[in-house]
Amino acid sequence: MGKFINPFTDVGFKIIFGQEFSKPRLLDFLNTLLEGERAITDLKFLDKEQPAFYDGDRSPIYDILCQTDSGEKIIVEMQNREHPNFKERMLYYASEAIVRQGEKGSEWNYDIKAVYMVAFTNFVQTGYAGRLRIDVRLTDNEGKLFSDKMRLIYLQMPCFTKEADECVNHFEHWIFILKNMEILERMPWAAQNAVFQRLAEVAEVSKLSKEDRLEYDRALKRYRDTYNAMTGAEQKGRAEGERDKAIESARMMKADGMSAELIAKYTGLDIEAINGL
Repeated sequence: MGKFINPFTDVGFKIIFGQEFSKPRLLDFLNTLLEGERAITDLKFLDKEQPAFYDGDRSPIYDILCQTDSGEKIIVEMQNREHPNFKERMLYYASEAIVRQGEKGSEWNYDIKAVYMVAFTNFVQTGYAGRLRIDVRLTDNEGKLFSDKMRLIYLQMPCFTKEADECVNHFEHWIFILKNMEILERMPWAAQNAVFQRLAEVAEVSKLSKEDRLEYDRALKRYRDTYNAMTGAEQKGRAEGERDKAIESARMMKADGMSAELIAKYTGLDIEAINGL
C-alpha cells in the first residue's frame, strides 16, 4: 500500500475534496480549473442525495454537490468505469440540478443559476483519445455562446502523461498529484504551496483514524476489484481482436492457395482452426 490514499476510491476522493475541512482544496482546484473564466470566493456543501419528486423518481446521488457564494451549483464526480451512456448520464445530472431550481407559483421567471459539472474519468471516452480536458458549452451552430447556464468539464486522467518536472502550472500540478498520489513517497510542491502541504497531512494513510482506515481499506478493495475487472475485459477484447485479424488473414492466405502449415506459421492459428475456415 502506498504512503498516500488513492484518490480514485470513493473514500479517498471524499477526504481530498468532499468534506467541510476539504473546502480550501476544492476551492483551490476549482479556481485553477476555471482560471480566467470564473473566480469562486466561497462554497457551501449541499446534500448530495437529492429528494425524490415522486414515487419511482430516479433522483441522482452526486459524489459532491456544492453551491458557490453567488448561487451557482457545482457537481464534482469521479468515475472509474466507463458506462455506455456516460455522457448522457452527466447531462442528466446537470439538467436535474437546473430543474430543481424551479420555484412554485406564478411569480418565478426562470431566473436559474449556472450549473457546472466536473467529471474526473479514469478511462478515455470514445473519440477523445489523447485529450486530458474536454470542455462542453451550449453554443449555436456558428460556435457563439447560446447560454452560460450549463457547463461540463471532463478530465480524462489516463491522458495525462507528464512527469513532475514537466508540469508547467498549478493545474498540471493538481492533475499530476491526483493521478500519482498512491505511489508518491512525498508530496511534490508542498514546500511552495500550503494547499499541497495540508493535502500531504490529511492524505497520508498512516495518519487515518482507525475507523477511516477500515473504511478506506474496503473502498480500496472495491476500486481494485473494479480495476481488475476492467483490465481483464480490455485484455480479453484485445485478444479477441487479434484473433479476428489472424482469422481474416488466414482466410486470404488460404484463398491464395497457401498451405495450412505456412498459414499456421504466420498467423499463430492451429491447423485444425485453419482447415475449418
